[in-house]
Amino acid sequence: MNLDSNYKRLEYWIEECQSKGKLAFSSAELKLSFGKDSETSLKRVLDRLSEKGKVVSVFKSYYVIVPPQYSSKGILPAAMFIDGLMKFLQRKYYVALLNAAALHGASHQQPQEYFVVTEYPALRSTNKKGIKINYISTRQLPPETLTEKRKTETGYINISNPLLTAIDLINYEKKVGGLNRATTVINELIETVKRNDVTEELISYTSVSSLQRLGFILEEILNKKEIADRIFSLCKKAEIKFYFIPLKASGKKVKNVLNEKWKLMINTEIEIDF
Repeated sequence: MNLDSNYKRLEYWIEECQSKGKLAFSSAELKLSFGKDSETSLKRVLDRLSEKGKVVSVFKSYYVIVPPQYSSKGILPAAMFIDGLMKFLQRKYYVALLNAAALHGASHQQPQEYFVVTEYPALRSTNKKGIKINYISTRQLPPETLTEKRKTETGYINISNPLLTAIDLINYEKKVGGLNRATTVINELIETVKRNDVTEELISYTSVSSLQRLGFILEEILNKKEIADRIFSLCKKAEIKFYFIPLKASGKKVKNVLNEKWKLMINTEIEIDF
């Protein structure tokens, strides 16, 4: 069969996928449906569909379909395909940082990039049609009680709950524009958090340094003493010991301004935007 004939067949197949609410596919799925066609032939047709903006390859052998309503952007929003992509890659994951914060209502800080936490081995970032997905690798993902499922137009995605989001904002503050911006977003996030939302699972999963910094920020900057005290008491119960560390991890160590409770060297002044 010639290229035009193959193109029409594949275009029809993609329209059928869309009609069933399916907006992504893998090369393996394509091969199952077009078993008699050679890989070279299918690749040529996919390249042509890509040129026409009908599909986008967001990862090797994984394609996202672009419906007419998204043709001006040339790609779907990341939230509409990230779960399918992670299943294709057989990776557990959760959407994190400013993207999770926005879904929890901290939306005045609109994220320019998309952040996904997944286990090692590390994944290269995806950068397609103005959408950049950054993959943060970790040795151990959190227990499911620290994540939530959120509905999208195409299904569900996993996101960090408000407290895990706050912890990650502290932990990866450089990725979101620094400690001031992280604290500003935490200020919005924490409005929905109650004292008993701080659990032993959160304490045992989180690094001690992040607990120290979050506790200090909640108590001294955001005036959320009740939640900060809950973190502190659970740390004591778990016999976690604090040692002096700088408030800003990348800043200089100073010993003249100390916070004894959280064992922090106050080496930066935190200001939040309202």
